[in-house]
Amino acid sequence: MPEYWANKRVLVSGGAGFLGARVVMRLRAAGCGEIFVPRSKEYDLVQMPAVERLLSDARPDVVIHLAARVGGIGANRANPGKFFYDNLMMGVQLMEVARRTGVKNFVGTGTVCAYPKHAPVPFVEDDLWNGYPEETNAPYGLAKKMLLVMAQAYRAQYGFSAITLFPVNLYGPGDNFDLDSSHVIPAIIRKCFEAAERGEPEIVLWGDGSPTREFLHVDDAAEGIVLAAERYDGADPVNLGAGFEISIRDLCAIVCRLVPFSGRVVWDESKPNGQPRRRLDTSRAQRLFGFSARVPFEEGLRDTIEWYRQNKTAAAR
Repeated sequence: MPEYWANKRVLVSGGAGFLGARVVMRLRAAGCGEIFVPRSKEYDLVQMPAVERLLSDARPDVVIHLAARVGGIGANRANPGKFFYDNLMMGVQLMEVARRTGVKNFVGTGTVCAYPKHAPVPFVEDDLWNGYPEETNAPYGLAKKMLLVMAQAYRAQYGFSAITLFPVNLYGPGDNFDLDSSHVIPAIIRKCFEAAERGEPEIVLWGDGSPTREFLHVDDAAEGIVLAAERYDGADPVNLGAGFEISIRDLCAIVCRLVPFSGRVVWDESKPNGQPRRRLDTSRAQRLFGFSARVPFEEGLRDTIEWYRQNKTAAAR
């Protein structure tokens, strides 16, 4: 909808990151010419004066809030307080200042980690409050879920047009391959590459391989976010996903085949599995703003592996 974006000034927090850069590309392709991407060294969104200065400098019509403190199970276990505080403060302060300065539309992103540990599968948005999240990522998940509470409260009291999207685990070229903070797909890819290059006979992965996960290609996620910004204005949260699940064990087998790595996979069961199952009901996104994931999973994995093959020196830093 180029006519929607033609005269909009858009602020994309986290716009230089893995997902944010794709959203910026999608906005430009849609005809948006005025996009403000703040950098953390200039605008620390955890600090209210920086948030106020950012909104004064950017003067946006639309805010798409993607900045987050994120990581895999290990990073969440090591930084529960920081993940809670930083994500909460960034979201709460940015939405409050956006409201005060007359921003017309605010798009917030939650996380699949906000769902209850034992939510019925597939996860339906109405089940978001029916239990406590999985313990290893609960502080992060709950901090992000407060954006939904705030968006609904601000819509009710101030008529503020804020929506909240809940993406599932993302992957794709340009992902974070740092083993201290990466998610499962880039971690397995890097371990397979390094073991193959060194001639090592095995790789070690956390847990027992039984948990299931759903993965959404970063390009699909960017499309869903931009479509929602264009077409959706409601209080209800909306899932963004691909509508399938795969066990970590089966995921590992695919990655090993594609890299390729033919050694053993050792499962370290002293480490946590995380949430037992994850798969989203994606029907609301299709119904409300016409979003369906399009990138086939194995094709997306091949592209991600090839990107790492070509960029592994820089990506492994």
